[in-house]
Amino acid sequence: MFGKLAEAKKMAAEMKTKMAAITVESAVYNNQIKVIANGNREIMEVKIAPEALTNLSHNQLEQFVKEACNQALQSANNVAESEMRSMMGGMLPGLGNLFS
Repeated sequence: MFGKLAEAKKMAAEMKTKMAAITVESAVYNNQIKVIANGNREIMEVKIAPEALTNLSHNQLEQFVKEACNQALQSANNVAESEMRSMMGGMLPGLGNLFS
């Protein structure tokens, strides 16, 4: 039993490391507002073009940043789920379709 627990912890640590190396990007407002997240669903970077700062109201800018963050986090979630299905399918052959 402890062997399985240790194996699960090791796999979780490996997955976290792997997810940290995967990045996804979301861009809104004609690519003037970009958000980069990693597979661990962490926002890594927010880029805002100077034109967006002058062309948008404060409220509009906040809404676009929120939209870009939500899109990036959803993409990161999709990547993480796909990787988890792949990993679980390898661990439990024959049950791979269970996670589809």
